[in-house]
Amino acid sequence: MQKHGGNVKAFSQEIGCDISEVIDLSSNINFVKPNIDVDFNTLDISAYPNYDELQELISKLYKVESSEIELFNGATTAIYSLFRELGLKHCTLYAPLYGEYKNSAKLHGYEIELINRLDNIEKEVRAGSLVVFVNPSTPDGKFYELEKLMKKWMVKGCTILIDESFLDFTSYASATKYLKEYDKLYILKSMTKFYSSAGIRVGALLSARKNIEALQSREPLWKISEFDSHYLQSALRDEEFPLTSRKINDEYRELLLSILKNSAYVDEVYPSCTNFVLVKLKNIDAKAFQELLNPYKIMVRNCANFDFLDDGFVRIAVKDKGFLRVLEGALS
Repeated sequence: MQKHGGNVKAFSQEIGCDISEVIDLSSNINFVKPNIDVDFNTLDISAYPNYDELQELISKLYKVESSEIELFNGATTAIYSLFRELGLKHCTLYAPLYGEYKNSAKLHGYEIELINRLDNIEKEVRAGSLVVFVNPSTPDGKFYELEKLMKKWMVKGCTILIDESFLDFTSYASATKYLKEYDKLYILKSMTKFYSSAGIRVGALLSARKNIEALQSREPLWKISEFDSHYLQSALRDEEFPLTSRKINDEYRELLLSILKNSAYVDEVYPSCTNFVLVKLKNIDAKAFQELLNPYKIMVRNCANFDFLDDGFVRIAVKDKGFLRVLEGALS
């Protein structure tokens, strides 16, 4: 099991099978794909890219102004750029969460405080801290109503980063409603998760115009390619995709939950509204659980490297019904 998930090549080499045979339940990339209507052979790549149309589509999707959006070569790049630009001394990470937040904080010299959101979410934060909260969360996929916490963070003058990389899988409201109310708020959107395009590196930070202008003043002009831009533009023009994708993921998540709850290897399945679930194992650790799945060429995500979790937890993604039936056979 890979530290990040989705390393199908390494897994196939490890168990001795072809990459095409692997059933990747470790990656939280949407298995439902939008319709793409771009002929990439016709793109003019002799000129520098222009992102106006892409920003307009993102602006419409998330109901913010184009001037409140900065595009990045993936959400992870946005994280590192923001930590560098803010230059704060202290950050509060509500964990477990995506590991690159801690890595970025360490790289940029932040003092780090971890809050266990599973057990102690009401813990007080330091005034002026950079607060990071992933919503819906990872690796468990829970959506949190943040109004109470937002008020506490704002009173303490914190800079706030809400990571909504998985919000598109749900019908829950975004924190964008606070952008006009609080000028030290940033919202991260990973366009690759829901739109099934991990290889197309596009992420977006949403914030007040003055914050975006400050970021832009220290960022290169061209961070994503013409291919990236046009792929995502085409995906965003598929107006039926969001509803269709949510419906299929919701249906198949219920199937996955049923399979897991009937397994003797599962102690608990955490509630999720996204395309993955967190599983607490019973009488088996993650390594042994993966070895159990190897003959079926199924790869899952060991969660031992998440703060406040250990090798008794795995994350399993919602995928095609046929793949889930193979998992059911492996666990029966």
